[in-house]
Amino acid sequence: MDLNKYKNLTRGISDTYVNVHPIQRGGVLTAEARKALLEFGDGYSVCDYCFESRVDLVDKPPVHDFTGDVAEFLNMDDVRFTAGCRHAKWAVMHMVCEPGDTVVVDALAHYTSYLAAEANKLCIVEVPHNGYPMFEIDPQGYAVKFEEIEQKTGKLPSIAVLTHVDYRYGNIADAEKVGEICKEYGVPFLLNTAYSSGIMPVDGKKLHVDFLCGSGHKSWAASAPIGILATTYEWSTRVFNKSTCRGDWSGRGFSKKEVALFGCSPVFGAPVATLMASFPAVVERVKHWDKEVRNAQYFVNELEKIEGFHQMGVKPKQHPLMNFESLPLHEIAEKDKRRGYFLYHELKKRKIVGLHPGMSKNFKINTYGLKHEQIEYVANAFKDIARENGIKVEE
Repeated sequence: MDLNKYKNLTRGISDTYVNVHPIQRGGVLTAEARKALLEFGDGYSVCDYCFESRVDLVDKPPVHDFTGDVAEFLNMDDVRFTAGCRHAKWAVMHMVCEPGDTVVVDALAHYTSYLAAEANKLCIVEVPHNGYPMFEIDPQGYAVKFEEIEQKTGKLPSIAVLTHVDYRYGNIADAEKVGEICKEYGVPFLLNTAYSSGIMPVDGKKLHVDFLCGSGHKSWAASAPIGILATTYEWSTRVFNKSTCRGDWSGRGFSKKEVALFGCSPVFGAPVATLMASFPAVVERVKHWDKEVRNAQYFVNELEKIEGFHQMGVKPKQHPLMNFESLPLHEIAEKDKRRGYFLYHELKKRKIVGLHPGMSKNFKINTYGLKHEQIEYVANAFKDIARENGIKVEE
């Protein structure tokens, strides 16, 4: 066993690099969160003054107050923190559905939405998208599937899941319309906001949401793993149902512990501390969402000046997570000894990181939180790579 490889761990990049990783931009820690990371990095470090046996009820640091503030921020009624957005989705399905029930999901859903359903032994039915190049979800598709499921099984689905912003193309789905359809049919509505809440304005009640699941480490400038599960008073008691079991010999019971959260969500140290520390900045930054959209549209405009580059997904771009088709680069990569790693290495030479190694035919990128001059620098880097390899660039 070589233990030396675990010493002096580093990422291999410095602050001078521009990181455009599609899943990392919204999770970049604030300066306040980095301080909290050092202060609360030890396991269970927020539990020094835990008197109620649950992390969400801790008053020092003010986790209990924080749950109320996050609920207000999202315009929901009750909030818990979870071991990631995936845990939040699993918890809702576990408490709301029965094995064999049907869940309706959009065809752009994250794999964890499928696995959450599978783990709860649910039947999965997809609402399709309209394919290349838009990959758009039609809200009316939910009504169509509800009708089909009721006709086939004799009952409506137990829950409907919509990905607010999908992880592949960064399309913003019409959550309000889907919410209206769910209300009309009486189907509980779960909105996955892993790529929206925390970086853009999200109003749960305006969107007719019953369950809002978010990701602290994707979009709330927090350390991983931490998710957010917000719900309404109508569902709060059911989703956050407390334990009723009792040991047959010892008589032990755990009446304060919430079953779907494993009694107390495992976010005791750095995750919840950094989430709290970044919260004031998160509340402020969603007010400037229009600037992020303008930056994304600028970037798309610049990259589409390169011959053969096309932004996939809905246009004009409304979210900084984007996916480009780049067939000319792929043709070059096919002849380059680095093959698909050609683009990754060319960008890294220019101190740009975050593109998935091996991708050249298409790639995902995220400009969220970058300064305009950084976005301009990245766009110019792509143009330089194109010119160096004989690809035409519109001036």
